[in-house]
Amino acid sequence: MFDIRLTDVNDETSTWVVPVGPELDAEMSALASATEDAGAPGRITVFPRPLRSPSRVLLAGTGDGGETDWRAAGAAAIRETADDEDLEIHLPAGLAAASVRGLAEGLWLGGYRYRDAPRGPRTREVRICGTSHAASLAEARVAARAAWLARDLTNTPSSVKNPEWFAAQVVAEAATRPGVTVTVRAGDELRRFGGLLAVGGGSVSPPRFVELSWNPPGATTHVVLVGKGITFDTGGISIKPRDGMKLMKKDMGGAAAVVAATLGAADLDLPVRVTALTPLAENAVSGSAFRPGDVITHYDGSTSENTNSDAEGRIVLADALGYAADVLRPDLVIDLATLTGANAVALGKRTAALFSPDDELAAALTAAGTAAGEQMWRLPLSDDYLDNLRSDIADRISAPAGPGSVMAALFLRDFFGDARWAHLDMSAPSWAEAHDLELTKGATGWGARTLIRYLSAFDGGQQAGA
Repeated sequence: MFDIRLTDVNDETSTWVVPVGPELDAEMSALASATEDAGAPGRITVFPRPLRSPSRVLLAGTGDGGETDWRAAGAAAIRETADDEDLEIHLPAGLAAASVRGLAEGLWLGGYRYRDAPRGPRTREVRICGTSHAASLAEARVAARAAWLARDLTNTPSSVKNPEWFAAQVVAEAATRPGVTVTVRAGDELRRFGGLLAVGGGSVSPPRFVELSWNPPGATTHVVLVGKGITFDTGGISIKPRDGMKLMKKDMGGAAAVVAATLGAADLDLPVRVTALTPLAENAVSGSAFRPGDVITHYDGSTSENTNSDAEGRIVLADALGYAADVLRPDLVIDLATLTGANAVALGKRTAALFSPDDELAAALTAAGTAAGEQMWRLPLSDDYLDNLRSDIADRISAPAGPGSVMAALFLRDFFGDARWAHLDMSAPSWAEAHDLELTKGATGWGARTLIRYLSAFDGGQQAGA
């Protein structure tokens, strides 16, 4: 990540700051008034000034001036400048701390590049002049760093990214943060994880189960985050068509988000215990792949009849949720999963589906997502469809007929135990086909920043308003 430096524009000893005098201010005002929609969020108007200093000025639209609009402005501004071009941002006096945070997040998020891209990540410095909100900048940096990590993990090709590789990345990240611990389970340690073993049984890359923990002294609330970690999804024996398979390196976006959010909680020293669980497997086609009609025994001892090997995400999540309920016994569980294409049909590319029987939890997550710029919409957990889950040979079937996202959520609801629970189906917003405000083409890291916002509301281990 590149650095952002806050500079007091009134500091006359600073050699960093280009003064904005009356002449330039008048030119900018005239340009803005003559440009249609110059103030729209993320709108950039370029003003060349040859043979003068500065030689080029950008006017960035900030809309109504809220955090989301400033995030869009920051992303647009960084994208408009070349890697070797200095960027100095002059802010209006008295700008709210939230707006500064939005601007900084937008700069970092809009400037993202995949770490193994030919040109690599940006490393330049941006100067922000006219205000000093160091705390906002620090919070923005942690959130953006988490999103960068989640994007990097998701963008990594599956020729590199198998379950063992992903687990090693988590171990390496945890090693840089005091107070963070990680446990990786493999082989015989997974014997109770029947769903994970079934889904990963067709691949030459064996499954892993990663438990990443942040447990600060004095924390009284325990939040478990569960992320689907399918490092590549062929659909298994229920094989996908080519177009449905080509982006399946992103099928571990939920795991990337919960890992990044837990590390972010540690970076911010949040006073809440957080555990991330990532069931990792590659859903491959081979003679050892699990079959439609197989009965799977999950961690909690219940059984599922597999009716579609391409509905594998809920099967590995079921083991993780069962483990959380039985072993960790947390106060609440939130799972993130690139689970169904059905949610995109209903909600489009920018919005995740939220399911929860808990009104307070659903409201808090929605508010956190709104603040982070990661929209979600609550859908019903309707008992009208429970009969669709019935199996003649198991406790349930894995992929029943009915509304796809709702049926997947109802399947998962069986496994969360007595804890408060929310499920985020975020397949569509996990990937962007083109640059879009703070999103860059490719993996979006969706969910990492929302979870950090949500966890940041805890004070002394108890969430505000809970």
